[in-house]
Amino acid sequence: MSSIIIITVICLSLLAFTSSVILFYIAQKFSVEEDPRIDVVHSMLPAANCGGCGFAGCRNLAEELVKADSLDRFICPVGGSETMKNIADFLGKSVPVLEPKVAVLLCNGTLENRPVTTVYDGAKSCRIANSLYMGQTDCSYGCFGHGDCVNVCKFDAIHIDISSGLPVVSDEKCNACGACVKACPRNLIELRKKAKKDRKIYVACSNCDKGGIARKACSVACIACTKCLKVCTFDAIKIENNLAYIDATKCTFCRKCVEICPTGSILEFNFPVRKLVAENAIESKTV
Repeated sequence: MSSIIIITVICLSLLAFTSSVILFYIAQKFSVEEDPRIDVVHSMLPAANCGGCGFAGCRNLAEELVKADSLDRFICPVGGSETMKNIADFLGKSVPVLEPKVAVLLCNGTLENRPVTTVYDGAKSCRIANSLYMGQTDCSYGCFGHGDCVNVCKFDAIHIDISSGLPVVSDEKCNACGACVKACPRNLIELRKKAKKDRKIYVACSNCDKGGIARKACSVACIACTKCLKVCTFDAIKIENNLAYIDATKCTFCRKCVEICPTGSILEFNFPVRKLVAENAIESKTV
């Protein structure tokens, strides 16, 4: 009985040894040598693995950067220009300067501006709700407020404001990875050029209905009145599909469009108080 056990152990040991030798030979025969620069480039990336670069994580981006002849088409939104420049210097290549961007919500349909007309009792998901019905208001273009954008953000840069029912983006935390842009089923989030002092001017509306219908659904809807288009001398505004749009690359922040907008659909952020408003406040206190 003991001899049978010994023979069995010896046979299994020989089989294991033979298998290991074969596997070692196969591994050496078909091994692929990896460029050592990939590890270096990977260590220079922020390791966010957000997918904002268009690749399946930082490792995949590092591999493509090392293989590429030119870095013009590559971008790391989290690391920004400094990270890309460091990688380009290491690889002995050049890379264009990247303009920082930030996510903005092209909707201002708060609970006050856009009254609820129906009740939704389904799954709290914007994508699911969008496939089932037009929404809880008469605007079929506005934000659902269920937080799909919040769930996909890896940087804690976006939250739902309870008072307004809309997502709010933190300019300090936003890395412009684009995850929220992809998550929104109504394409309400856009990556716009990030200006100094985080100043922004944009049309916070995506309603493509005609003026009367849009205004009935939301008090701050764009009605395509063309007043902003006429007052802009920098060709930064265009109107398509009953909706105005401000080009962030052309806008000079003169703020004339904000003043003249009759519905208040054009928003401005982080600007100093207008002189006229300040003077009126002083006069009212004096009286």
